[in-house]
Amino acid sequence: MLAEKIKPFFKELAECSGKVIRPFFGTENLAVEMKEDETPVTLADRQAEKVLREHIRRNYPKHGIKGEEFPDENADAEFVWVLDPIDGTISFTHGCPLFGTLICLLHEGKPLAGAIHQPILNQFLYGDGKETSLNNRPVMVSETTSLSEATLLTTDLENVGRYQNATAFEALIDKVKLFRTWGDCYGYHLLATGNADIMVDPVLKPWDIMALIPVVQGAGGVITTWDGNEPSTGDSIVAANRFIHGRVLEALNA
Repeated sequence: MLAEKIKPFFKELAECSGKVIRPFFGTENLAVEMKEDETPVTLADRQAEKVLREHIRRNYPKHGIKGEEFPDENADAEFVWVLDPIDGTISFTHGCPLFGTLICLLHEGKPLAGAIHQPILNQFLYGDGKETSLNNRPVMVSETTSLSEATLLTTDLENVGRYQNATAFEALIDKVKLFRTWGDCYGYHLLATGNADIMVDPVLKPWDIMALIPVVQGAGGVITTWDGNEPSTGDSIVAANRFIHGRVLEALNA
C-alpha cells in the first residue's frame, strides 16, 4: 500500500530532475570531470542530485538520503532514498540516450519501490516488487525459455574480464541469439519491458543496484548477484526472466 501511495512522489522527483538534465543533453563542450574512482561526472549529475535531495528534504524531512555525488544524510533512518542522478554518464556525455535517473526508497534497508526515468524519451518505469509499469502501463519481462533465443545485454564488456570470469561470459555469448552493450540502467529497462531477456553487470555500486530490484521483480523477473545471492547486499547483477535465469547463472559460474 505504501509503495502505491508513494508513486506520485517518485514521479515528482523524476520530473524535477528531468528538467535539470534535459538542457545539458547533446550540448557541445559539456565539461566532464573524473572523480577519484575514475568515473566521470558532469554539472548535470550534481545539479540533478541537488534538486532531488532538496525535494525529498522538503517533503520527507525525517527520511535519509544516499546518493552518488554527495555525502549520506540520516543514513540510519527507517526510510532512506537512494539516488543516482545520471546512471550512464558516459552515454549521456556522448549524446546517447542509454542512460537514466535511478530513484529507490528503502524501508529498513530493503528496497520498497524503485524507478528508472529516461528524461529524453519521457519514460517513467516504476516498480514496487509486485508490479511494474511504464508510463502507467503494466509491463512484464519476456517469456523466452531458451538461451538460443535470448538477447543478452551488458554495460561494459571489458569490465567482465576485470571483475568476473571472462571465459565463461564468452561461452554464454556463444549460447544466446543476440548480444549487445545496451547497458547501464537502460538495459534493465529493456529487460523489464520484455525487449531483452538477460541483463548483467559484473560490478556495481549500491546506488546503481537498489532501484533495479523492485523494478525487475515487479515485472516478473529474477534478479541476483553474479553468484546468485541477494542483490541488495552485493556488488554485481544478473537479471533475467524466471525460465532462463538459473541457466544464465550456471553458465557464468561454470
